[in-house]
Amino acid sequence: MYDDAGYSSQTTSLPGSSRFDNDDDFGSAFDEPDRRVQWHGGVDFGLLVLRIALGGMFVVHGLDKMFGWFTDFGGMGAIEQMLSSYGYTEPSILAWVLAVGETLGGVLLVLGLFTPAAAGMVLAVLANTIAVKGDWDVFLGGVELELVYAAIAFALLFTGPGRAAIDRNTHWCRKAPIYGIIFLVIAAGASAVTLFALR
Repeated sequence: MYDDAGYSSQTTSLPGSSRFDNDDDFGSAFDEPDRRVQWHGGVDFGLLVLRIALGGMFVVHGLDKMFGWFTDFGGMGAIEQMLSSYGYTEPSILAWVLAVGETLGGVLLVLGLFTPAAAGMVLAVLANTIAVKGDWDVFLGGVELELVYAAIAFALLFTGPGRAAIDRNTHWCRKAPIYGIIFLVIAAGASAVTLFALR
């Protein structure tokens, strides 16, 4: 059902197969750092679900910010007012950055395309949201949902999109942890600039 194209050929069977017939084999498989437990279809399916859930919600939020299609609060005017109320100094520019970032990041996550950049984009938006909305005098700052979204985006940075994705044969999919660190730093920098230079 799944092929191994684009993934390391240095994989081992899971415990319980013939590769683990005795304790010595079991131990040696985990002693050698260049040998990995085999990737399986359930992981790909789980990552696909996470990508669709997080990406889909961000597409809806982004489109609502741009066009006001889904809620009475939507539309760019309302978003500019909201950003002004949080103390941002360039609300008209940031409203577009926010709306386009949410929509584009969400679409890319759903497709599994440029996944590290998409997850970093979403994480940067969420970091700003948590920073300005969090009220730490109440339980979990009142931003439990945003924290869950951020955790999913953070995880996808380091897992990659899985094989049910356009990215499946790319270098950044095969080396997901390295690109995860790179785009985590980029997301942190973007969040810091927005919070401290534009607010």
